[in-house]
Amino acid sequence: MHQARETDIDGAALLAKLNGWARSLGFSQIGVADVDLASAEPGLMAWLERGFHGQMHYMAAHGLKRARPAELVPGTVRVITARMDYLPHTAPAGWQQIEFDRLARPLDATVSLYARGRDYHKVLRARLQKLADRLAEEIGPFGHRAFTDSAPVLEVELASRSGLGWRGKHTLLLSREAGSSFFLGEIYVDVPLPLTESTPAHCGSCRACIDVCPTQAIVGEYRLDARRCISYLTIEHDGPIPLALRASMGNRIYGCDDCQLTCPWNKYAKRAVLPDFDVRSVFDAPTLLALWGWSEADFLRHTEGSAIRRIGFERWQRNLAVALGNALRATGDADIAQALQGRRDSATALVREHIEWALAQRPQAC
Repeated sequence: MHQARETDIDGAALLAKLNGWARSLGFSQIGVADVDLASAEPGLMAWLERGFHGQMHYMAAHGLKRARPAELVPGTVRVITARMDYLPHTAPAGWQQIEFDRLARPLDATVSLYARGRDYHKVLRARLQKLADRLAEEIGPFGHRAFTDSAPVLEVELASRSGLGWRGKHTLLLSREAGSSFFLGEIYVDVPLPLTESTPAHCGSCRACIDVCPTQAIVGEYRLDARRCISYLTIEHDGPIPLALRASMGNRIYGCDDCQLTCPWNKYAKRAVLPDFDVRSVFDAPTLLALWGWSEADFLRHTEGSAIRRIGFERWQRNLAVALGNALRATGDADIAQALQGRRDSATALVREHIEWALAQRPQAC
């Protein structure tokens, strides 16, 4: 990063151009935030001190650098924030109820909507860099660094301060125009761009996201205990799923969308403009038994270029074993028990423990 510098460029005109370039790259909105996040520091430290970050040790390791962009990337004076919608363009009207219906069918497998297409890290990072390159063509070389959920960045805080939306009670960013079905990305820059205005919160007295959470992970308004969150448990957590939370996971095998599905603002969710987020055929209507039948080679083939691959085959099987146990309890389906038993002897110790738990969920009459 270069030293922070002054510029005689017309800021308003440059922002207008940035918006145009961003939209041509598939982004739906951009904003510009200041780097002074001091007011967010107490909340961040309190969250870390309570251990709500679980095994995400990198969050504690970076400490207050998360809230101090100019320390994370020296020379930073502004942060360009960007929103990219991911709701698949094929999602029909009433898609939220369709997803809730899937959750109610024990033998179906539920993968979070955002993960059914291409890995968003790759999509956003490449396009953020292209946006930075376009800006460099306009103003000359400048210091910058792009992030997409890839470093200790308080992206919701930055996005809310720059006017992309407000922090919902589930801690995700919400927009009146787009709900919460979008990804966020940032470009730290040493160019003093004009700031964009923040928007007020519009959650009011609604607590639908808090009430719907299967594991009560939203422990208070704007406070998430990641250790109870199904998204954390199925993706970030690499050990055994806590026994007390397994039944609540239902058929969710990668992530959890419940708090977004129930949010009234997601009736305004925008369809993705990029084909990258189209649903892969294997995740269109998957069943637990079909996915359980995958070999590791199958897993790697079907998840190539997908965010799902990052959890690895062992965690994938662990998550499926929990879901199959929940399905076995609900249905008593002998095919489930047979499929679980068929994998028990060859499974890793972690997966085997979850298989044995799953088999123990058989109704007594089975």
